[in-house]
Amino acid sequence: MFMIAPYLRILPAKNMGQGVFSVEDIPAKKVIEISPVLVMSFEERVLLDKVKLHDYIFEWNSSQKQCCVAWGYISIYNHSYESNCEYEMEYDKGCIRILTMRAIKSGEQLFINYNGTYNNKKPLWFDAI
Repeated sequence: MFMIAPYLRILPAKNMGQGVFSVEDIPAKKVIEISPVLVMSFEERVLLDKVKLHDYIFEWNSSQKQCCVAWGYISIYNHSYESNCEYEMEYDKGCIRILTMRAIKSGEQLFINYNGTYNNKKPLWFDAI
C-alpha cells in the first residue's frame, strides 16, 4: 500500500527551496506517507553522483552499494538535525515510510534527518563544505 496523507502540501520553504508542510494538526507516531522507491545499482549510483539527482537519493540496504529514488513527497522533505519526522526503509516492500516523531501543528514544516536516524547529529556532507 502506498499513500500520501491528504493534509500534506509542498510549499516554498524559506532558504530551502521547497518543503513539505502540514495543513492540519498531526499526532505523534502517525504514518503520513508510504512511497515506492526505484532501486539502482552501484554502477548507476556512480553516474548519479555526477548529476543534481544525487541530492535526492537515499542509501538502500546496509551494504550501501545500492541507492534509491523515492517517489511521492519523500525527496522533498528538508533536513534537520532536530527533525520532527523519521523515515523508515521497508526493503522487503520496496518503499519508504514517513512518520511523525512528535505532534505537528497545522502550518508546520516537516523535516527528516538525512543521517537516517532520528536526531542523529553527525555532520552531513553539505555542512562540511
